Amino acid sequence: MADIADKICPRAELAARLACLPRPLVFTNGVFDVLHRGHVMYLAQARALGASLLVALNTDASARRLGKGPDRPLNNEADRAFVLAALACTSLVTWFDEDTPLQLIAEIKPDILVKGGDYDMAKLAETRLVEAYGGRALALSFVDGYSTTALVQKVRQGSR
Repeated sequence: MADIADKICPRAELAARLACLPRPLVFTNGVFDVLHRGHVMYLAQARALGASLLVALNTDASARRLGKGPDRPLNNEADRAFVLAALACTSLVTWFDEDTPLQLIAEIKPDILVKGGDYDMAKLAETRLVEAYGGRALALSFVDGYSTTALVQKVRQGSR
């Protein structure tokens, strides 16, 4: 359990911890409220692009501002971080409280920014930032049929 907790990194300690990780550093972010197969496949693909993977979680307040519903996230930020840190593909997990991770990306300058295939990378300010310092921004294929929102609706309806 200590190994899992060691992968959870407060933002104030992030620069020092990242300096110890091998490069290239891949960065992704999201709520990751109820981890499912789509998330795991996405994170494994992201990690395969580099030597280390940093996952930045929306804080609970940031996640609520995304408009996914008044009771979301279902799992609090500490629990979501622990679950993500338990994955072998994840090198470090941290949080951001802003609406987007733009400020965090500017601070850490990852080599590769990865988002899900449902994002238009050309429209993201994060893409312009990463490419401005020579990094790459990629959208990974979206895994159809997996959605936390759809899963929550399914559970509420009592179906399988």
